[in-house]
Amino acid sequence: MTENSPLPAPSQSGVPPYAARLNPPQREAVLTTEGPVLMLAGAGTGKTAALTARLAHLVATRRAYPSQILCVTFTNKAAREMRERVGALLGQGAEGMPWLGTFHSICAKMLRRHAELVGLQHNYTIIDTDDQIRLLKQLIADNDLDEKRWPARQLAGLIDRWKNRGLNPDDLDAAESEAYANGRGQALYRAYQDRLKALNACDFGDLMLHVLNIFRAHHDVLAEYQQRFRYILVDEYQDTNAVQYLWLRLLAQERKNICVVGDDDQSIYSWRGAEVANILRFEKDFPGAHVVKLEQNYRSTPHILGAASGLIRANSQRHDKTLWTEANGGDKVRVIGVWDAPEEARRVGEEIERLEGEGASLDEVAILVRAQYQTREFEDRFIQIGVNYRIIGGFRFYERAEIRDALAYLRVIAQPQDDLAFERIYNQPKRGLGAKTLEKMHQHARRVGLPLAAASLQLADSDELPKRAANTIGGLLRQFLAWREAAEQMTPADLLRLVLEESGYNAMLSADRSAESAGRAENLTELARAMEEYETLGDFLEHVSLVMDNDRGDEEETVTIMTIHAAKGLEFDHVFCVGWEEGVFPSQRAIDEGGLASLEEERRLAYVAITRARRRCMILHAANRRIYGQWTSSIPSRFIEELPEDHIEQETTLTGGASLWRANWSENEDPFAHVARDRPDRAQARGPGWQRAIASGYETKQQRIRESGRSAASFAGQARSDIAIGAMVHHDKFGTGCVIDQEGNKLTINFEEAGEKRVIDSFVTVVG
Repeated sequence: MTENSPLPAPSQSGVPPYAARLNPPQREAVLTTEGPVLMLAGAGTGKTAALTARLAHLVATRRAYPSQILCVTFTNKAAREMRERVGALLGQGAEGMPWLGTFHSICAKMLRRHAELVGLQHNYTIIDTDDQIRLLKQLIADNDLDEKRWPARQLAGLIDRWKNRGLNPDDLDAAESEAYANGRGQALYRAYQDRLKALNACDFGDLMLHVLNIFRAHHDVLAEYQQRFRYILVDEYQDTNAVQYLWLRLLAQERKNICVVGDDDQSIYSWRGAEVANILRFEKDFPGAHVVKLEQNYRSTPHILGAASGLIRANSQRHDKTLWTEANGGDKVRVIGVWDAPEEARRVGEEIERLEGEGASLDEVAILVRAQYQTREFEDRFIQIGVNYRIIGGFRFYERAEIRDALAYLRVIAQPQDDLAFERIYNQPKRGLGAKTLEKMHQHARRVGLPLAAASLQLADSDELPKRAANTIGGLLRQFLAWREAAEQMTPADLLRLVLEESGYNAMLSADRSAESAGRAENLTELARAMEEYETLGDFLEHVSLVMDNDRGDEEETVTIMTIHAAKGLEFDHVFCVGWEEGVFPSQRAIDEGGLASLEEERRLAYVAITRARRRCMILHAANRRIYGQWTSSIPSRFIEELPEDHIEQETTLTGGASLWRANWSENEDPFAHVARDRPDRAQARGPGWQRAIASGYETKQQRIRESGRSAASFAGQARSDIAIGAMVHHDKFGTGCVIDQEGNKLTINFEEAGEKRVIDSFVTVVG
């Protein structure tokens, strides 16, 4: 596109064709070119169409050359899509737009031009995460710190957060510095930055921080870019962090022709540094800003939009807007209460099979979870009933690194000849056994014709290894002997817990203070919980083999399982939102530690989940969950109570004694016969292994029913007459406390040790 490029022919109304196809608010956002513009774009309201049309309009009307427009996105995919759409709107390629890209790609280009101003050369290197960790480990060692106590990944996470907030080493106060190694965080951050400059390198966070520092210290450089960019466009503004906000504000101060597009109701990335306050204060930063609300939704049914809009109104920190649609009809959002997590997975599986029977594509079905560990129940269930699935934004449960590590320990216990498993964990967690030691172990195993573990034990008793390595290998193999004996006396789940503790794996996760560590620990807890359904270690490992062998062709339809965070920006015809209970969603961490801000972000996450659905949305909550090996009563998420009654349809499988459990099969019916009768294609494909898995699940369910010991009234939602406000009660998990509020069968209790909790009355006993 050049200055002499032909303009698209205007329509008879005088409105260019790229704007004529938009609705009135979208068109207003496109044609309001001068001054600051805040485009509040709700979910599914066509914000990308409006943003690309605005960019095309600025070029087509020659308000600016393409090189004079700064257009910032968060992903390379979004930038590519923007280029393609603008080219299509203008009838030619979108070449000559050098400043359309992600925050970091644009800053990398700026930094190449001005690198010497921050002590770098123009050919600097951008190091990756592995290089960053290796460099930090060197600095930690140089400062005589124990890396196990103060992990490099923890320091890397702190430095990344500091850079996201626009903080240089000299900007840290004492409290910030105290976050690492008893106040040595600032010194290590400074040493890290000095080492990077000596290497003529920077990390990912430096790309923006260095440019911000240049703008602050060199006003001539800032003025050059302020004059260059006649217009600034920013996508997903609600996801900007502090350094991005400061960078944009400096660039926009001269002309103030900045248009930001975003939705404060979809700001869900505070854990990555995003600050919803940036979009909420835009009108203060740019007085006189023109605000355009995009509220017409092109995705979902009226009931889905009504439920989502009613829920998000409970947030106090937001711009007021309400989604609506011209579409008619549609099902109400279904809210379903079930017994426990396995029943939740069974119910979802039934619904998916029903949809499939009605002709729905599995590609248009999604299950949205709050945390990764929740996927395991659904994976196991779908293996049983033969439904193809995929995990987005992560690995399948049994493919995750920590799960594979744990399974490798168990495989070596069950089968000492399993060389592959032993090789995976001989130095995991780190035991100081490097590649040279492993090679000697392999050489000796080949020489004597023994499995790797047995040969390694021989090698440890020889003088071929350094004494430290020999002692370490000998100690590990003696542990395996002890675990093998323990396996004869304890359940598989207890064996796993013992191995994780004695191997040092739990300690490794505890020392790793990165954001991922907590999720890895949750996954291992869920693995132990899954193992409680199996009598022997061999049975469980056979089950895992069946699950891992569930390969599929790429051409097959699949159900998508993903976290709500990973689902942002996607849409499906049928969405199942699972685990909507207090402590799961909102998460217990948000309830206990985050205060109002965290709860409001959790509510925004719930809003995002519901608005992924085009045609149907089902929300499920369980009365019980197995947490840390104990059955724990659960109450529905507060978000369910906030859904407008006009847009939801509630049901529960927990009303009445005969229906406490909606069994898959009648008591006298062969469980495999039921599935074989309904889906003979899947029964034939799965074979005997599948029959055993289903029969095992049936027996487990019947055992749970026998062991539950709960009365029908426990789940009928009726309040107990013997409990009143002020009563002293006892709960098996939380201890003794005083009832301070009561709503139906839900109690708010101030426990002496656990603090204030909400529980169902059937799980407490009156003590005074």
